[in-house]
This record gives sequence, C-alpha cells and structure tokens, in this order.
Amino acid sequence: MTKSLLADEAKKRILVLDGAMGTMIQGYKLTEADYRGERFKDYPSDLKGNNDLLSLTQPDIIKAIHAKYFEAGADLIETNTFNSTRISMADYDMEDLVPEINLKAAQIAREVADEFTAKEPHKPRFVIGSMGPTNKTASLSPDVNNPGYRAIDYDTLVRDYKEQALALIEGGVDALMVETVFDTLNAKAALYGIMELYDEIGKELPIMVSGTITDASGRTLSGQTTEAFLISIEHAPLLSVGLNCALGADQLRPYLQILSRESPFMVSAHPNAGLPNAFGEYDETPEKMAAQIKEYLDMGLINIIGGCCGTGPEHISAIAKLAEEYEPRSVKSIQSTVNSPQEIDR
Repeated sequence: MTKSLLADEAKKRILVLDGAMGTMIQGYKLTEADYRGERFKDYPSDLKGNNDLLSLTQPDIIKAIHAKYFEAGADLIETNTFNSTRISMADYDMEDLVPEINLKAAQIAREVADEFTAKEPHKPRFVIGSMGPTNKTASLSPDVNNPGYRAIDYDTLVRDYKEQALALIEGGVDALMVETVFDTLNAKAALYGIMELYDEIGKELPIMVSGTITDASGRTLSGQTTEAFLISIEHAPLLSVGLNCALGADQLRPYLQILSRESPFMVSAHPNAGLPNAFGEYDETPEKMAAQIKEYLDMGLINIIGGCCGTGPEHISAIAKLAEEYEPRSVKSIQSTVNSPQEIDR
C-alpha cells in the first residue's frame, strides 16, 4: 500500500488504531517456557516478559491478537515491536535478534491485514511499524548524583532506530510510528535515522509520531509542553502527530486541543483505559472510554483514534462504532516531501 492510499483514507474518515498488545498478551498467562519456545529453551537469560520475542516463539498468538482488533473495527494495527531495538533488547541479551524480530513481526501483521483487506476491499487495513521510546533517555541522567551522565547517546539511538526501521520496511509495513515519546531528543534521533534510511533505500513511507504526557503537569518526562514537543518535531514530514499512554481519555483532552489547534499534520490519540488502580490495572469500561472520546469527536480534534494500556477489542469496537458517525479533523496542510537528513537539526 502506498503513502497516498493511507493519507487518502485518513482524509475520508477517522481511522481507528488498535488497542494494547501487552494487555492482550497478559490475558494468555504465558510462562517462561511459552516465551522460550523450542528455539530458545536453553537460552541463558530469563525471557518471560519479552513480548516482542513472541513474534518468533508464539506467532499464532500475535496473529490472533491482530485479527481480534481488525474484527473489532480497527483500520490500523501496530507491529509487535515496541521494544525491538538493540537498546531495549539488551535487557534479554538478544540484541542480534533485532532485525529478525522486526521482520517477522511486520510479516505477521502484513499477513493479517491483507486477509482482512481481501475480505473487505472497501475498508483497506494498514500496518504501522511500532517504534517505542527505548528504556534510556538522551536528555536526562539516570544518576541523581551525576546530572551530566547519559546512559545513551544520540548517534547510538540513530543507528538502532535506523536498523529497526529497515527491518520493518522489509517486512511490509505501510507506515512507521515513533511512539510513546517521553524524551523528544530520542524521537529526533529516530526521525533522523528514518529519513537517513529513506535517502539510502530510495523509498519513503509515512511517519507518525506520538508523544506521552507523563503527569498532571502537562509535560513530557524531558520537560516539554505539548506545544514545545510539536515545535521540536514539526521540521519532519509527518503524516500525523499525537499523544498516547500515561493518561486516560479524559485527562488527555486538553493537550489534544493544543495539538489540534497548532498542528499542520493529522492528529492521533490512543489513550489508556483510564488511570491505573492501586494494583496497576485499568478498570475503565469500553462504554465510559467511548463517552470520553466522543468529546474529541464533537470538538473535531482528531484524525486517528485508538487505545493504549488497558484497552482491548471491546474498547476498540466501541470507539470504532462511534468514529463512524463523525468526520475527521480538517488538516490545514500536510508536508509531502521528505527533507534530507542534512536539513534536520541534530
């Protein structure tokens, strides 16, 4: 599928993104042996919790989750690659598997999307390559006694994001999403790596960015307001910019209002199912979440809507039915050309 098809569909209607992959995986109650599978049964490191590895060891589960979200009404599904960079996979001593994990995850999602598109050609399905924030920050020190220390540097982030993007593209994704951005410098490194890669391979896919407001301060973890976050990344030729995670739909609304007012791009949102309870679980029902998202739609804030932590197919189904009744947010202008990496402020 081409860039124009995805953009064209987003102009026609509000597109629905899937819900939480991690929430669905937790429902399977997988054991250490399930994560390992036959291939990694003797692997020296603990692997339970490495959800991205399941694309290799339990591909049928990942395929089934994608299918459930499409059946619920999603137009877009994200690949099971949120942590599939060398930086994050170092926790499991699996850095060298990064290209294979991204490739396989993209192929699984592509297969499911094509199956649903074939059944319903009037409603094409798209695959979004998920590129998470990594577990390190380029802007902040993890050591309170050494504020100048950084656990990661910009060039390493560029290299690792570029490697991930290449494998996702080879696997057949329709777009790339740099998501759950808590440190904008990490995101800028990802964008630089992606566009450097585009120059090298002579191919461009749409780029989506989604930041996360970490608390009631209305700022990202690295201290930026929503408007500052947008200004920091709007040099890139984005299809969409949005917000996800950390907050529920109700708490996210004021920041989406800022994005909707200021962004020259499409606006996306995939909030959590409310705020976590004392046990870290999400209790918000599909009906309550949909009622809150209706405010987004009544105000004309968004082009793409989905769910993050705690959301499942039931949430996406309620949101999808609601989205059908509304027109997408009007976009003033969307950049159509990709700047060369040399034009991007490092």
